[in-house]
Amino acid sequence: MNIENTLNEGINILQKNKIPNPQLDSEILLSNLIKKDKKHIILNPKELLNLEQLNKFKSLIERRKKGEPIAYLINKKEFWKDEFFVNKDVLIPRPDTELIIEQVLKIYSKDEQLQVLDIGTGSGCILLSILKERPNFYGTGIDISKKSINVSKFNANKLHLTNRTQFIHSSVDNFKIGKYDLVVSNPPYIKLSNLKYLEKDIVNFEPKLALSGGFDGFSEIRKVINKTRNLIKKNGKFILEIGCNQKNRVKEILKKEGFYVNKAIKDYGYNDRCIISTKI
Repeated sequence: MNIENTLNEGINILQKNKIPNPQLDSEILLSNLIKKDKKHIILNPKELLNLEQLNKFKSLIERRKKGEPIAYLINKKEFWKDEFFVNKDVLIPRPDTELIIEQVLKIYSKDEQLQVLDIGTGSGCILLSILKERPNFYGTGIDISKKSINVSKFNANKLHLTNRTQFIHSSVDNFKIGKYDLVVSNPPYIKLSNLKYLEKDIVNFEPKLALSGGFDGFSEIRKVINKTRNLIKKNGKFILEIGCNQKNRVKEILKKEGFYVNKAIKDYGYNDRCIISTKI
């Protein structure tokens, strides 16, 4: 079977199962599978595929039709300026989280030397993107999931940043190492009762540990703020990603824990998405 017919078959299956962007998804899966770019697929519709390729493609389409995210099917996701390895052990990086990188780059120049802590590092995408942009920064990433620490170490190696990073398997409660100039975190902040309303791609496949913010959506945020108070240097900056209706409550918690709130940043959908604060 050739590329054109194979793609059409994939598109039809995804369409029938009401998967958004069936053509784009089929093209991404096939180009990744045969290790050619999308342009090659478009320019060579009559190129024949072998049986192994066809079977692998069918298997990927079957998984996609059940809602499994593309990033997990191809084990990669673009974030900021790099491509990160991802699997089901880590949350898929989101464009809105890039706001954290933007803010760090606005606050600190290329010459500054800093110690950075990333709480709940997941794939390592936030910390590693910051370190790529700032050659004098050193980073520590912690995560409660051992498997996600393995993913972040893999990404650090891939981006040649192992000499400036350490990743530690630890809950934020038990972490007591070091004092940091900058702390960043994208903690789980979705209210337990709201998890079931997320898109099936997210709720059925992404790690619950990285999504659930407990009964009220604030349990992990409170924990992260409380621990950051002891881990951050005086006048250190703390940049925290939040859910869209959490700004006022989070500001209250920060003030109570000895932080001055600098500003809240909106995401591309005009929702409040992260808060920048300073340790007083």
